[in-house]
Amino acid sequence: MAESNFVDYVKIFCRSGKGGRGSAHLRHDKYIPNGGPDGGDGGKGGSVILKGNRNYWTLLHLRYERHAFAENGGNGGSNKCFGKDGKDVVIEVPCGTVAYDAETGGYLCDITDDRQEVVLLKGGRGGLGNWHFRTPTRQAPRFAQPGEPAREMMVVLELKLLADVGLVGFPNAGKSTLLSAISAAKPKIANYPFTTLEPNLGIVSYREGKSFVMADIPGIIEGASEGKGLGLRFLRHIERNSLLLFMVPADTDDIKREYDILLNELARFNPEMLDKQRVLAVTKCDLIDDELVSMLEPNLPADIPHVFISGVSGLGLQQLKDVLWKELNSESNKLEATWKTEHIVHRSKDAGELHNELVAAGADFEFDFDDLPDDDQDDFDDLEEVEVELD
Repeated sequence: MAESNFVDYVKIFCRSGKGGRGSAHLRHDKYIPNGGPDGGDGGKGGSVILKGNRNYWTLLHLRYERHAFAENGGNGGSNKCFGKDGKDVVIEVPCGTVAYDAETGGYLCDITDDRQEVVLLKGGRGGLGNWHFRTPTRQAPRFAQPGEPAREMMVVLELKLLADVGLVGFPNAGKSTLLSAISAAKPKIANYPFTTLEPNLGIVSYREGKSFVMADIPGIIEGASEGKGLGLRFLRHIERNSLLLFMVPADTDDIKREYDILLNELARFNPEMLDKQRVLAVTKCDLIDDELVSMLEPNLPADIPHVFISGVSGLGLQQLKDVLWKELNSESNKLEATWKTEHIVHRSKDAGELHNELVAAGADFEFDFDDLPDDDQDDFDDLEEVEVELD
């Protein structure tokens, strides 16, 4: 697709449907002298829902759809007829999309899985008809509830690419060349700064049919965290990467200084990036000989692994794959499942779901039924509240 077709930021005005009003109808039929109230309930308003779709890789399809209005619920009718429920509006987005409130900047939700659904704005409930308000002393109520109003919000959708390895480096560091050399991706390559104007993804093949995903973003310059260059706009795309591959050319005056500048820009943009695994690749090593390589070795950062590579000649590419795969699968890079020590469940079906989830995860746990009647302790369907204590 054309470069201009990559869209990773859109703003959409969303509005859920309002609930239908209840009916205050009184029955007046022949031969039925005591008809009484028979007004039905109003229908529920439609909701605005975000849904993940793995077939999308950009927000281009939402560029010109700046409004998402759900349908209002129908009004209640006579003879206890309910109003029609409003239709939901489903906004399909690529996996890795984050939603924010445009006015406050508050975080709303994060879509990371295919077919994952999150309700952004819930539709208004329908009002109750007058049939619900009849009593022995008020046998003909002439009122009903109105439906709940609609909810409105300006929502910002930001796409953050999901990849295993993110490439970090100054312009012309050889990031696109490396991606084209070890994957089937075909990014634009030229000998001038900021050739890459949009992120690129590539699948890197490894031994025994294994693979991992690599993301290339436009080059970062000093001051990118303050808005200079293109780095600020695209730095968020490496927030989700498991491992960061720093790339510095071999003909640089001071490799360690450039590495420190890149690391500082990431820290100023998001300090949590410093917790990610890091690997240093010294690129364009086809321009120097073995003697210069041995001279550069002592001046490299000692706290991270490094590899000397060349995307043009293929020097060190297999070694780089081995290092990346080792770091991706190291114990320090794996996320351990953590559970809260106490979990309160207010519905019986949630208790059953929690039980199955804990069993599947292999967690040690026990249900505490001390405060519940003995008759209810063997039946999830009768439980109103369950406290789970994990070891």
